[in-house]
Amino acid sequence: MKTLLKWLFRLVATLVVVGIVLGIWHREKLTRLQAVNSLFSEEKIVGNFSAMGGMFETVAMPRGDGPISPLPAGPTYDLPTNVQDWIVARNITGLVILQNGQLRHESYYLQDPDSAQTAQRISWSVAKSYLSILVGTLLEDGTIASVDDPVTKYAPQLTGSAYDSATLRNVLNMSSGVVFDEDYLDFWSDINQMGRILALGGSMDGFTADLTETFADAGETWEYVSIDTHVVGMVARGASGRSVPDLLNERVLQPLGLEGSPYYVADGYGVAFVLGGLNVSTRDYARFGAMVAQGGEWNGNRIVTEAWIADSFTPSAPTAAGEIGYGYQWWIPQGSDEGVAMGRGFYGQYIYIDRVRGVVIAVNAADRAVRDDGVGDQNIALFRQIAEGL
Repeated sequence: MKTLLKWLFRLVATLVVVGIVLGIWHREKLTRLQAVNSLFSEEKIVGNFSAMGGMFETVAMPRGDGPISPLPAGPTYDLPTNVQDWIVARNITGLVILQNGQLRHESYYLQDPDSAQTAQRISWSVAKSYLSILVGTLLEDGTIASVDDPVTKYAPQLTGSAYDSATLRNVLNMSSGVVFDEDYLDFWSDINQMGRILALGGSMDGFTADLTETFADAGETWEYVSIDTHVVGMVARGASGRSVPDLLNERVLQPLGLEGSPYYVADGYGVAFVLGGLNVSTRDYARFGAMVAQGGEWNGNRIVTEAWIADSFTPSAPTAAGEIGYGYQWWIPQGSDEGVAMGRGFYGQYIYIDRVRGVVIAVNAADRAVRDDGVGDQNIALFRQIAEGL
């Protein structure tokens, strides 16, 4: 009888412990899911965009022991009078303008001024342009043989998926032909389902490999589908045998001498959310842009070839006539001078680069009206105005 009671006591104790563990696990998952569902709410969006590390799994990228690269002050630049109205209308949180590596303007809004300069802000799709630069380094040293290699050569998990016939060039260009609904306002869209998988600790690789539908042959037409960038990341990981955060930090970020330590949002398997999960300070976004504007060099160090930047800035994607151009994970605005391109992220994140004028404009925002008609064109027009007026 005593043995039976002892066994029952141990069983109950074990069940209690398991229940507590499961409760904590589910509470954490539910908290993350709630964070996703309120991520863009009007009252939380500004704070959320500087606090992603508290809501999701993350992968840190320590800045290392190297010196911080200087951003020397250039001649005083007064913003055009119309810019202040734009700052308010677009819910701008950070604005840094460089010219030829010199700081011409820096200002922050809507947040605690004591921490605004150092806050690590979510990039959203500006992260795609970082990944493009990393791919350039992997092509240069032969880790990836060619942009025309099939993605399945490096990511065999995609064999039999919608990406079975796509090349690296196709996914860099957003011309995979894969069906992926990117409507952020539709709860059941693919992009929002992906967000919930991310929050609940699922696998981004598994989600991608489960996509089976295409609307066109690879390379035939252009449609912006962010999941293509995840495939670029899968190729980088498969070719190198290393994670994107490790590669990006070693090859690109640490050589820039950043002020802070960036981090990626990650899935439950530690895989970085490379299509939009990079978090960096506005000043450090500007440093990255300045390196690109200078043809891939920073402080005398060659980070990526100028040829790769030129190729990436070429509107090579098969966009329709009259549409904005797209290169290798960089946007090329219509009517732009040679050497103009930008990284662009949802809710108003930008790194606008004018290589000829040496201008870099780094913007962080929490603009819930970013999809309104004309907003994107207005932003680009303002960036051009600033670049041409410096």
